[in-house]
Amino acid sequence: MMLYLSAAYGALYFLATLLMVTYKSQVFAYPPSHLVLDLTLLFLLGILEAARLYFGTKGNLTEAKVPLAASLVLTVAGALLCVYFLLWQTLVLWADSVLSATRLALHSLEAVLQVVAIAAFIS
Repeated sequence: MMLYLSAAYGALYFLATLLMVTYKSQVFAYPPSHLVLDLTLLFLLGILEAARLYFGTKGNLTEAKVPLAASLVLTVAGALLCVYFLLWQTLVLWADSVLSATRLALHSLEAVLQVVAIAAFIS
């Protein structure tokens, strides 16, 4: 159930962040090199999220440790990118902070649940 929530929120997060980066590039003085960096990291986050959800769903349905561990590693990578969008992006709006903090909370909860699931599958 948590993976379905994360998938829906991930799509919402991606679209909202893409729209906010577009808005910030039009309204504010946004350096072109920083725009390329932010968009590249956003698309990297989208690719990582798709892979993370695939491995998480596969590991959960088959009760396999390896795909779930791969999903856990990708969760940590996604969380680091969320921290980038929360703190270190060129211009951080209030909406960016709310969306990124919520996504970071979801990643944290998923990481805990993945560790619990891996421990259950081992024993």
